[in-house]
Amino acid sequence: MSRLPNPARLGILAVGLALARLGLVSEARARRATELAWPRIVTGLARMSKNAVDVAMVGVAVGSPAIAGVGIAGPFWGVAFAVGGGVAGGTIALVSQRYGADAYRGLGLAVRSSALLVVAVTVPITAGFFGFAPELVGLLSSDPAVIGFGGEYLRLVAFGIPFAGLNLVGSRTLVGADDAYTAMVLRGGGAALNVGINAVLIFGAGMGVTGAAIGTVFSNVCVTAAFAVGLAAGRVPGAGAFPVTVDPFGSYVDPATVSDLVTIGLPVMGRNLVWTVAEFPMFAILDVFGQDVVSAFVIARRVWGLLNTPGWGFGLAASSLVGQELGTGEEATAAAYGRDIIRFSVTVYALLAAAVFVFTDPVVALFVDDPTAPSVPLAGDLVRVACVAVVLRGIAGSAAGALDAAGDTRWPFFSQTLGVFGASIPLVYLGATTPLGIYGLYLAFFAETAVPAALNYYRFRSGVWKRVSRSYRPDAADD
Repeated sequence: MSRLPNPARLGILAVGLALARLGLVSEARARRATELAWPRIVTGLARMSKNAVDVAMVGVAVGSPAIAGVGIAGPFWGVAFAVGGGVAGGTIALVSQRYGADAYRGLGLAVRSSALLVVAVTVPITAGFFGFAPELVGLLSSDPAVIGFGGEYLRLVAFGIPFAGLNLVGSRTLVGADDAYTAMVLRGGGAALNVGINAVLIFGAGMGVTGAAIGTVFSNVCVTAAFAVGLAAGRVPGAGAFPVTVDPFGSYVDPATVSDLVTIGLPVMGRNLVWTVAEFPMFAILDVFGQDVVSAFVIARRVWGLLNTPGWGFGLAASSLVGQELGTGEEATAAAYGRDIIRFSVTVYALLAAAVFVFTDPVVALFVDDPTAPSVPLAGDLVRVACVAVVLRGIAGSAAGALDAAGDTRWPFFSQTLGVFGASIPLVYLGATTPLGIYGLYLAFFAETAVPAALNYYRFRSGVWKRVSRSYRPDAADD
């Protein structure tokens, strides 16, 4: 249940109630989905706004080479969310089903094992990025200024990768236990802290991309500490009580639990890595177009991230609510939640995208200090294309959330891989090497969303995921 009146909650709930009056969704399910989705959407907006503000601050303070450098370093930082999100995909599936079945001992074991896996995988990644940051950025750009800015940013921000992964595990634990609000307070607060620190370091101390990196690391450390205290003690001052507690001194390794986390989480990790990995060849191809196109693309992707925030909320709401019903064996109710959340999500996406489409020019202007720069009109066109294409994410993300709850994570991984590597990147390559030109980039935005939307929805409608879920369900008593 939400604890404070919030315009985002009221707006999303109004959409859900309107759909209910039209007979498209159940009012009760719309209300439950809203309570889980709106805090995560607000968190997503805060974090994506933070990313957008980082780029805007660096762009205003340093210029286009810094925008391109931070943008190219972004895929490497994205590894934290791909790895952490993969493990956390297993976390929310196990936590939601165990929470629904009141199997709390198994719930704590799932959380501890998830934390251990995240640390084990991300620490070596941090070491690699710190040691070879300029060389890694240099793989994607031949511009010395871009390599310099990107390398410095990546070298420092690498220290935040394990903490970012742990934050995802903590967040998914709370969402799986029906509490997205507390996760929003902690992660949204971390994003606000990040912006404040960046403003001081970038403009006050003149530290440029170095300041942006330090702010990101420090804020992630603070959020990790808050989750750790809350899960161990049951509450955090200022954030309230947690729905579950986890004994930090319990067992961290149980072969069956680790096996389930890896089996469920690896495809989620792969799905998250698809776009992160895809950005490497994407930026290499875009480098052919020149620095202005790279800068325009970075701006458009930051706006895309903001547009995609409904998927954060509705995807996790689907994972939690569908998972809880599966945990008690209510397969028909689980399917009804999935269906209603997909319809709800698409509608919210469409409304948000329409608003950004109307105000594209002032939105793009926030990222540059020179409104006459060559990258500005191109960025505007890319943002308008993104506004149309991103609506299909409402289908792809919500259907994937329902499949994730069942442990049926391979299918969304396959659909995302096909959409990006089988359609989106080839279209960008054709644009760079044929008369198709920039239109190849426009078409790539559509391909990236249309393919997974069609395939994930097909899998959801097939009902196979219900059968898959049976192998991951807990017993009614604590296991």
